[in-house]
Amino acid sequence: MRSTSTSVALRQARQHLLETGQCPSGLVDDRLARSWRRSLDNGLAPTGRLGCHDNLEHPALRQLRSLHQELLAHSRPVMEYLFEQVRDSQSVVVLASPCGTLVDTCGDPYFLGKAERVALTSGASWHEAQRGTNAIGTALAEMAPVEVHGAEHFLERNGFLTCAAAPILSGTGQLLGILDISSEHSRGNPHTLGLVSTAAHMIENRLLVSGSQRHIRLHLHPHPEGIGTVAEGIVLVSEDGWVVGANRSALAMLRLSAGQLGSVSLDQVLDARLDDLMQRHQRRPEAPLSLRRHDGAALFGQLVPDRRTVRATPAQPPTPQAPDDALARLDTGDARWRAAAAKTRRVLDKPIPLLIQGESGVGKEWFARSAHQSGPRRNGPFVAVNCAALPESLIESELFGYAAGAFTGGRREGRAGLLREAHGGTLFLDEIGDMPLALQTRLLRVLQERQVVPLGSAQPVAVDFALVCASHRHLREEAEQGRFRSDLYYRINGLAVELPPLRERTDFEALSQQLLQSIEPGRTLRLAPSVMAALQNYRWPGNLRQCASVLRTAVAMLDAHEDRVEWHHLPDDFQHELQRAERFAAEPQPARAPQNLDELSQSAIQQALESCRGNMSHAARTLGISRQTLYRKLAQRKQRAAR
Repeated sequence: MRSTSTSVALRQARQHLLETGQCPSGLVDDRLARSWRRSLDNGLAPTGRLGCHDNLEHPALRQLRSLHQELLAHSRPVMEYLFEQVRDSQSVVVLASPCGTLVDTCGDPYFLGKAERVALTSGASWHEAQRGTNAIGTALAEMAPVEVHGAEHFLERNGFLTCAAAPILSGTGQLLGILDISSEHSRGNPHTLGLVSTAAHMIENRLLVSGSQRHIRLHLHPHPEGIGTVAEGIVLVSEDGWVVGANRSALAMLRLSAGQLGSVSLDQVLDARLDDLMQRHQRRPEAPLSLRRHDGAALFGQLVPDRRTVRATPAQPPTPQAPDDALARLDTGDARWRAAAAKTRRVLDKPIPLLIQGESGVGKEWFARSAHQSGPRRNGPFVAVNCAALPESLIESELFGYAAGAFTGGRREGRAGLLREAHGGTLFLDEIGDMPLALQTRLLRVLQERQVVPLGSAQPVAVDFALVCASHRHLREEAEQGRFRSDLYYRINGLAVELPPLRERTDFEALSQQLLQSIEPGRTLRLAPSVMAALQNYRWPGNLRQCASVLRTAVAMLDAHEDRVEWHHLPDDFQHELQRAERFAAEPQPARAPQNLDELSQSAIQQALESCRGNMSHAARTLGISRQTLYRKLAQRKQRAAR
């Protein structure tokens, strides 16, 4: 944004906006005008106060940081370097998540104290909907580097700040975070926006290189001396020659858009085949490759077919040995899944129950089995009980067992029951949220006393097992509404981890390859690039279970000599579903704007519930209201809908 906007012009534009709802042309630039209008549409007032204390509490902040641990790890060294460049200006360097919540700060202690007074601190949201025009929120909305000076902030309480922010993008164009430098308005530097943009590119390059182990890497620049600098282009190429990732410099050099990644081969953009480049690299590994675009423009490249990087880096401390256990064998690279596995490993040798949450089909039982096989009880039994599948009339006898002659129709010698069968190993209670309340009482007693009393017997039997439970329901809210015993919830929730749905995972390519290998272990199978791209963009309502079923059917359609899954191998109904999904995504969906305050409120509630995946507590915190208020508003909506 322009730093030359005069205070008079800003005051006139702001007054005109408040009176008419529009910014007059010529007084402020278009980007600032758009942001001010969005701020006004979000119900903010320049002199208004924030509705509530909206910082994430420590557990929620820790969870958010764990979701973005790779981004944090690669950003922190760059943030510290960046702070050294602006140390004398009393500044703070800030990293925000893709939703605008601050996850890390690095800065001058004196200015940090001032910044905290306006919640410029970890855990606070600086999304435009909460803070109005500001560099972080506006860079997020515009998906471009942004600078906001003093009175250009929509909220007057932030007018003492000058901020510059830039998006951090993945190699496929996905927003990973926002990097920001904030300082007092009187100490602003005209080079800050350039500094923060360059630093964001540095982080992007570090992340791209670290995640390139499964691909061939091609570093590009118009001059050979530019390879290895922050201005270089970095391209990820699959083994069969498809361009599957690139930083922004590479996209510009190759004249590609992020949307073309995965559907363009290297020889379509460069006058060279991958096999030829590999041979030239093997002959002279250190020599830059002379390349040309198809339009004749010259480029130079350096091929990196393995984990080596051409950029000189300082010596790093030894990397800790990666775990080699059953959980590691399921790990295909998604950061959220990996964080859940890392937490789980810490409690496997402790008497702490594990609660696995996530949508149906995300692989909760696979995760539970792998946790058992990775722990000290791996040689004991793993007993899985689907609480939603057992008939209510049988679940008590199945779980607790029964004595000889306990009831008509039972086995003459009685039955030990699944709880006793798990002795010395792991008991996995899947979909525990569907267990009848009466049975929850008996289970709670067993967990407290570590004894089972079979039906028809008065003699307790000692049991010793590790407890793992799973549910697709949000059990805390089930307990709050009386549908699940709160004392049982706190007993089984020693460590809660949530597995991400397939549509949100970042490792689809590796995961699908693992599924193909499990379907045909002795056969090298792969997905055609166009099929891979379509499957990656699909919503997968059935998650891993649905994906495995689709791939299993597709593999069955392959002829003996075929090793690549093409479109015609997919089930017909699934092909139609993919095509419908692509058409729906391509067509802009008209949305009627809310017509009054009530509709605006209901729209905000719906968006918050969707973004928080139905978690009422998180949604209420996002909206800045209490959970009881949120329940009341939802009840009012249901009453109006029933009229």
